[in-house]
Amino acid sequence: MKVKRMPYWQDGERKLSEKFYAVFVDWSEALRRLPLFESRKASDEMAGKINKMNMVRASGDTMPPALVREIESMPPGIRNKLAKWGILSMARAAAGKALAEHLSDWQAALLARGNTAEYAALTANRVRRIIKACSFATISDVSASRVQSFMAELRKDRVKGKRTVRGISAASFNYYLRDARSFFRWMVQDGRVSESPLAHLKGVNVRTDRRHDRRALSPDELRWLLDVVANGYTFIGPDGSPMTALATERLGMSADARVMLYRLAVETGLRAGELRSLTRASFNLEGDEPSVTIAAGYAKNGREDTLPLRPGTVALLATHLAGKMPAAVAFAMPKRDEVIDMLRADLDAARAAWIAQAAMPKQRAEREASNFLIYRDDAGRVIDFHALRHTFISNLAAGGVHPKTAQKLARHSTITLTMDRYSHVLQGALASALDTLPDLSAPLPQAAQATGTHGQQHADIRLSPDLSLKGKFQRSREQFGEVKAPNAASGPDPLKTSDSPAFPAEKTTLSTLGLEPRTYGLKVRCSTN
Repeated sequence: MKVKRMPYWQDGERKLSEKFYAVFVDWSEALRRLPLFESRKASDEMAGKINKMNMVRASGDTMPPALVREIESMPPGIRNKLAKWGILSMARAAAGKALAEHLSDWQAALLARGNTAEYAALTANRVRRIIKACSFATISDVSASRVQSFMAELRKDRVKGKRTVRGISAASFNYYLRDARSFFRWMVQDGRVSESPLAHLKGVNVRTDRRHDRRALSPDELRWLLDVVANGYTFIGPDGSPMTALATERLGMSADARVMLYRLAVETGLRAGELRSLTRASFNLEGDEPSVTIAAGYAKNGREDTLPLRPGTVALLATHLAGKMPAAVAFAMPKRDEVIDMLRADLDAARAAWIAQAAMPKQRAEREASNFLIYRDDAGRVIDFHALRHTFISNLAAGGVHPKTAQKLARHSTITLTMDRYSHVLQGALASALDTLPDLSAPLPQAAQATGTHGQQHADIRLSPDLSLKGKFQRSREQFGEVKAPNAASGPDPLKTSDSPAFPAEKTTLSTLGLEPRTYGLKVRCSTN
């Protein structure tokens, strides 16, 4: 391979090119002339790399990693010319392709894998924002430190006009980084680059900066919310006379439609986007097993899922969907960023109705200071639309549903996600749990003083009725000795195993969150076959 300036004639005068050329015979025995740089030193270095690539191509060996990295740092014009001559594969040459074009290919690949168009666009836009802000044109421009610096700036608060705009949360930081790493990992898997420049970057601990922790609504909060949305409420006006706030339309949704939407969300755990995708044909309201089906293209897990419906909800859905064509949308929901505005307005109305019901000034003051139906409580937890899904899963856990069943209904990939992130302890549940412990203030039973050593009388030990309910502590009457027969005043026999709540799992049916029509009462039912 020779490196020299190429002669040419201009106006009858022989001249030399400003750039140096690499002149060589390639792997196919064709003579090639490749323009390089104006610098002799830079041209010699590049010619040496090209010579190595040509030799690897001629031998059919695998390109060494060090040489692959050299390819990725080449100017796009040289790389494309080598690919055209077959010295480089088209995949290797793609490293010089604009990142914006690679990003469009990745977005198309996300769609091809069955992701929704909304998810693919959101994910690609996060990466696009990073690429644009860091001024990355090709893969050789990408710098992990510049990405890290830009992400750190995003987390800082900034002044915009007369107000301060908070930076992104730790969770959002991790979403940006996750999507950027996923993009470059796809480029490696597709043979477009040899390694990801962001592989070593780590996310931040979201527990140190939770911006949007959600909480589950209590049964009473749900009753008030649905009743006030459906029927409005009465309150005392400024002049002391009773006034009525009627149920109204909000953002294009009638009061009845909102009640049906909230109820379906809290009884199925469907997300806002999944509810928006439902049509009349999504519902099967006939037969013994009514259900709703979410198409794979709209489900977060990318799978078609069919969920059961409660009988009371089926009756209300039949009225709501009456007269709709199969392709008609079930709920004419507002825009994505307006759904929370609609729910917050309904929460405010329900809270106002609850406070207005207070009979005494002291009770009213207590209610005004409480977190009942408030959007953001004292702990910073919020009630947004996704909190209805949290409420659904929390009620399954509170109702004693087996964790694997709850995971299936929640459509989660892991049981850890179901139980840790979505299962919230409802108000009063912790205190109620303590009622199952034995009463340690009760007087000691009369018992022999024997210590249980060989040849001595064993103490007449009897388990507390609370403990005797547990399956592994159950004993027969013979083991406990004489037991007084129960009577109507004392209630059922605590030693009778049929009264124990530890039914066999396969013979137990648990119904948790039931919102009855009109009264919207929540019931927990346990029945055995």
